[in-house]
Amino acid sequence: DGITALPDGRSKWITSEEARADGHRWRARACAILTGIGTVKTDNPCMTVRSIPTSRQPAKVLIDSRLDVNPAAELFRDARVLVIHALPDAAVDAGRRGRLEDAGCELVSLPNREGKVDLAAAMRELGRREYNEIHVEAGAKLNGSLIRSDCIDEVLVYLAPSLIGQGLPTFSLPLLDDLEQRIRLRWLDFGRVGDDLRLRALVVRRDPARAATV
Repeated sequence: DGITALPDGRSKWITSEEARADGHRWRARACAILTGIGTVKTDNPCMTVRSIPTSRQPAKVLIDSRLDVNPAAELFRDARVLVIHALPDAAVDAGRRGRLEDAGCELVSLPNREGKVDLAAAMRELGRREYNEIHVEAGAKLNGSLIRSDCIDEVLVYLAPSLIGQGLPTFSLPLLDDLEQRIRLRWLDFGRVGDDLRLRALVVRRDPARAATV
């Protein structure tokens, strides 16, 4: 039913071990894995390829508007992390900047007019660094903001044969006035992985006029 976690954020485990290993294969092929501060605070993930053999680890990118990330987060354990935020350089306390940089952060400020991260500019920055495939594993808020900012090409979904009901959605999107405003997808492929289904779809209709906030 599209629910990714219980209302309190618990989600281990909805999908099968086979589906999770398959997800690591998609991580492994990407240049970088991108997540948001909400996911880091809730799950404290490593964001590494672990379930399958790999010759390299993707780069890590964190969207964190206010630089709320804990320098002791697992994200920094084994790699430098590009942290894209929205604070002016003068607003970042020197001591905090030093702790984050010591933890392995590279800080880049890309604010929009609302004081949030400019997601389109963030994607351009990743392109400038020659990251040509970005694998997003984030929560509903950042997922929704990215798709509303016209930053998502494909959606990769693992669908478990279960119903959760009330919980956290895959995308946080605004209420529509008309069904014609919906974001349309076109199926690319689908198949069974363990007890689950893997669905991959192309985003074919977007609404970049809706301003995104993170």
